[in-house]
Amino acid sequence: MIRPARWVSTYLENLVYTGRHSSQCPLCLAPAQAGRLCLACLRALPRMGFTCRTCALPLPFDAKACGRCQQNMPAFDRVVTACLYTFPVDTMIGRFKFQGQQAMARPLIALLGNDLKQCSDPKPDILLPCPMHPVRYRARGFNQAAIIAYELGRALQIPVDYQLCSRSAATRPQIRLDRKARLKNLAGAFVVNGRPPPHVAIVDDVVTTGATAQQLAKTLKAQGALTVSVWALARTPMR
Repeated sequence: MIRPARWVSTYLENLVYTGRHSSQCPLCLAPAQAGRLCLACLRALPRMGFTCRTCALPLPFDAKACGRCQQNMPAFDRVVTACLYTFPVDTMIGRFKFQGQQAMARPLIALLGNDLKQCSDPKPDILLPCPMHPVRYRARGFNQAAIIAYELGRALQIPVDYQLCSRSAATRPQIRLDRKARLKNLAGAFVVNGRPPPHVAIVDDVVTTGATAQQLAKTLKAQGALTVSVWALARTPMR
């Protein structure tokens, strides 16, 4: 079950993190296939239900678009995510993003990969990890979006371009900003290094307000991209 992950000991966490118990579920340590959750934890994940077909905002009923996308269509064309960003997915991504525990991300990456294999959307030409500014990269030691893109690219046989786009501005953290402030914070933050192919899929860990995807998609389309998809592990229930 998922609940024991809240009180799992530091010792057991370290065993999961180091990979010495890769045949165990990273959430509850029950027997599981390498890189997978046990069946109980898998069934308990908050999977996506009805969503806006553009931004993937969760909706209470089936509809083509949410109110915001109906009023002002975003620069990106489609968002695909595997789960809602609620417990335990928020905890899993947090441990991956801020503590480097890749074992927590592997099951979510596998879920997203399976969803994308069943998706009827056209296959993108490349995957583009959401760029991280060098200052933040040095502080964290890795770009979580690059790890996700690498695994998805390998599973789906799509090339990953790590150099196409860079982050030119060290923007302030967006966690406490609303959508309007996030858009302002990200203005001019991305630079495209060359001409992008017709269809680019941006890869990230979480879609919150869609501000990062919006600014990056605008920059890509200004340089010649025709279609910009967004692939992420999770989507916040509200924005």
